[in-house]
Formats: sequence, structure tokens, C-alpha cells
Amino acid sequence: MAGGIGSRFWPMSTPETPKQFLDILGTGQTMIQQTIKRLDGIVPIENVYIVTGKRYRDIIREQLPDIKDEQVLMEPCMRNTAPCIAYASYKIYKKNPDANIVVAPSDHLITNESEFRRVVESGLKFTSAKDVLLTLGIHPHRPETGYGYIQAGEQTADEFNKVEAFKEKPDLKTAESYLKEGNYFWNAGIFIWSAKSILKAFEAYLPDVLNIFKAGDEEYYTEREQAFIDDNFANCENISIDYGIMEHANNIFVMPADFGWSDLGTWGSLWEKRIKDEQGNSIVGDAVKAYDCENNIVTVPDGRKVVLQGLKDCIVTEANGVFMICQKTEEQRIKEFQKDS
Repeated sequence: MAGGIGSRFWPMSTPETPKQFLDILGTGQTMIQQTIKRLDGIVPIENVYIVTGKRYRDIIREQLPDIKDEQVLMEPCMRNTAPCIAYASYKIYKKNPDANIVVAPSDHLITNESEFRRVVESGLKFTSAKDVLLTLGIHPHRPETGYGYIQAGEQTADEFNKVEAFKEKPDLKTAESYLKEGNYFWNAGIFIWSAKSILKAFEAYLPDVLNIFKAGDEEYYTEREQAFIDDNFANCENISIDYGIMEHANNIFVMPADFGWSDLGTWGSLWEKRIKDEQGNSIVGDAVKAYDCENNIVTVPDGRKVVLQGLKDCIVTEANGVFMICQKTEEQRIKEFQKDS
């Protein structure tokens, strides 16, 4: 899934080039390139499908030259994750009714890739043998209020638990209680299921969405597919897979896991994951000088000379003609800053 606009990482991330197409970690690879590489050995490159906005077609071609045009599913407008998943799942089903599917966001960080592969392979074995919908739950390391949670019920197999409930982002007190109880996991938005199982769930809980894609049965893998999607995609309900299906189905399982996951949803979460110096500064930009500075995240182009003195707990970034300095505690106002710029 690569259709988001990454508004919380402005000015580096813009609707024209959102964070999934940026090297926000300074590794030499963009987030979507890292995601594809992570799946190597599990999913052959010819079986990777990318759902994204039409405006990102050329970026996909540039960053992922091994991906063929038929593997890029272009949404003419944003309609949240349920229509995105329905489109991809139905197209995959048309090619292989017995397919097993991994749904992965393109802009997440995973530091322990070998454990991620082990977890996904175990999950694929589970979903290929049973009519279930599997979500990955991340062991919480702190009382996080920025993530949704999954309440796990009884363990029915070696690594799998029935899902009792999905929980909205909690307040701090509730998050602390989740951490103490031990059977609550962060909702990573990573899913594993068979094509048959997820389409069966759409038939039961979001039939109107599924029927939109069924109507184009003869169009997939032809030159007429994009025109069909352009004409019909906007008729889909704007709804997430969590609200539309996962909170209603009775065959939902969670696989608790710990592979160094972060959704990198904020500058603060990015600062936590990037390499830092002894003073807690994370700096990307080879001409930055910092004096008496602590716990800042700095991202500027190489060659851009920046001198900082006495700065603490700030975001410093320059991109797309904007230079921004913002306290990390005020980063929720970045959308406001973007609107006023």
C-alpha cells in the first residue's frame, strides 16, 4: 500500500513526493524500496502488487524498475485501505485463486528483517491451511498513545491468538493498563490471508465495495483496466479495512511479534529510530555543525551549510523551498504550518 501523502513529515514529504518515496532515514534507499527488499525471498518480485495514486506512476517506475506496469494498481482518488485491498485482492484472485497475500504498508520501518521474514512465513503457512484473517500485533515497549491496539484472546496455535477486540488510540492511563495486562499489542496494519478468505469477508461485510471490482471482471490485465478503475473507483465507500472488516469478522487472529517495527508516523518517532550522536542529535546533512545542541532531529540536503547553537528538542529541516525549525513537542501543528505557508 503506497497511496498515502505523508502530511506529518512536511516540508520534506509533500503530496507530490510523500514519505514512502523518500530516504527519510538516510540509508540510501527510499521507504518503498526498503519494503520491497524486505519481502525478497518470501514474495517473488513478479508477484508484488503496488496500490498507489495515479500521480505516483513515474516515481514507481523510477524507484522500482523491476515492477511491471500491470503490477502497479493506480487509484484515481483516495478511498482508504478497504477499497485498496479489495482491488488488489480481486485482481490477484483473477490470476491465481489459490494465492496467499501479505498486505504491507510501504512507509514503515522494520529493523529486524530476518525475524520479520520468519514471522511472515509462519503466518503464510497458517493462512494457507485455514479460512482466517491474520493481523500482526507488535509487542508494546512503552505505553504508546499514538497507535491502535489489538486485544488478544486465547491462544489456539503455537503463535496465534484469537482477536478479542480492536482498540482505538488510547489515553496515557489506558495505554499503561494495556502494557500491564500483557495481552494488548500495537496494530501494525500488516495482514496475511488467502485471496479466497479476504474476498469472502468482503462479500459478507462490504459487498458493495467488492461488487464494484467484480463488475470489471473482464477488464483486469487488459489495456481497459485503468479506464474501468478511473470510472468506478470513486464509487467505493471511504472506509478502512479495520472498520469495514476486521472489527466485524469472527475469524480474526493475531500473531504477536517483535521485529523492530515503527510506523514512522511523526518526526519524533523518526528521531527515536535514527542514529544519534552522544548529545542525542540525529543529523542527516554532511555540512551541519551543531554546538551545545541536544536531542534534535536535523534533515537538510548534503552541502547545505547549517550552524546550530544551543538548540534542544527541535525538528530542523529544509526541503521543497521551506526551512522549518519546530519544537518536537509542537509537531502536531505541522499541518497548520503547511496550510499557512
